[in-house]
Amino acid sequence: MPLFPYLIGFLVQFPQEKKYYIPALISLSFFVLLAVLVFFIFRKINEKQVKQAKKLEEEIMKKNRFPHAD
Repeated sequence: MPLFPYLIGFLVQFPQEKKYYIPALISLSFFVLLAVLVFFIFRKINEKQVKQAKKLEEEIMKKNRFPHAD
């Protein structure tokens, strides 16, 4: 007889009154919003770094160009 389902049933209990879900919903919404905000901040920083890297790459390529022997 497996013991695992009984342990899970013992550890996970849902409240009968639905008003106890409200604080959990508020905190979940807050953290999801925060995660989305951080995602867009990281994306904006990444775009700036990509532009800087391209600029630096162009400068390096200009310095390393050799005259063509035609």
